[in-house]
Amino acid sequence: MRVHVVSDVHGSAAALKAAGEGADALVCLGDLVLFVDYDDHSGGIFGELFGADRAARWVALRTAGRIEEAREYLHTLWAEVPGDPWSHIESAVRAQYAQLFAAMPDPTYLTYGNVDLPALWPEFLTGAHTVLDGQVIEIGGRLFGFVGGGLRSPYRTPFEISDEDYAAKVDGVFAAAAERGRRIDVLCTHIPPAVPELTYDVVARRFERGSEQTLAAIREYQPDLALFGHVHSPLAPRLRIGRTECVNVGHFRGREEPFVLEW
Repeated sequence: MRVHVVSDVHGSAAALKAAGEGADALVCLGDLVLFVDYDDHSGGIFGELFGADRAARWVALRTAGRIEEAREYLHTLWAEVPGDPWSHIESAVRAQYAQLFAAMPDPTYLTYGNVDLPALWPEFLTGAHTVLDGQVIEIGGRLFGFVGGGLRSPYRTPFEISDEDYAAKVDGVFAAAAERGRRIDVLCTHIPPAVPELTYDVVARRFERGSEQTLAAIREYQPDLALFGHVHSPLAPRLRIGRTECVNVGHFRGREEPFVLEW
C-alpha cells in the first residue's frame, strides 16, 4: 500500500495532480486556497484584486505583527472595490477549488485547513473525494483519524474554531477508534500538536497555534504517526513523542512533493 500525503496546497493544482501519481490513495490535510502569495505578491486572490505593491504592504504589516494596522489597511483596499467583498472572495475561491478538486485522484481523503471555506466544498466533491473531520476511516488496513481546521488566532483566518470544539473533535476520533476495538494508526490534522519545535516558523519568525488536546491524545494513545502541516517552515519538521513519530508533511506549495507512506 502506498499513500501520498500533502498539506498547504495553496492553489498548486498542477503539482497536486502530479502528487497522486503512483499512489493507491492521496491524503490532503487542507489549506487548498491561496489568498496571498508570500513569494510572488502579484499572485493569490489579494494580489489579483489589489496588485502586487498593495499586497506586499499588507503582508509586511502582518509579518511585523501589526495585525490591527493590516486589518485597517485591508478595509481601505476593499473600500475601493465595487460590490460586496465577500462575493469577490467566494468567486475567486470557487475558481481555485474547481481546479484543485478536479486535480485530486480517486480516492482522495481530505480534511479542512484553517484558510479553507468548508461551506463551498460540497459544490466540488465527487465520488473520488472523502471528507473527514473528527472521524476515522480504514485505509489499507490501517486506521486513520482526521481533524480539520485551526484554532482561533489574531489572524482570523476563515476556518478557526474554539479550543473546546477542536478538543471535542480530537476526542471523537479516539472514541470512534475505541468503539471499533482499534487504535489510531495514523492521526491526520491540519495544525500540529502544541510543541514549540513544531509550531515555530523560522521564516515568519513567529509561533503558530498548535493543539494542546492533540498533544495530550498523542501522549495517551501513542498512534504510530501524527501527520500535519500549517507551519510552512518549522523549526523541527519532525520529532518523536514517545513512540509516535510527528511529521510536518507540508508546505506542499513550496515543496511540490508529497510525503510518502508505504506498508
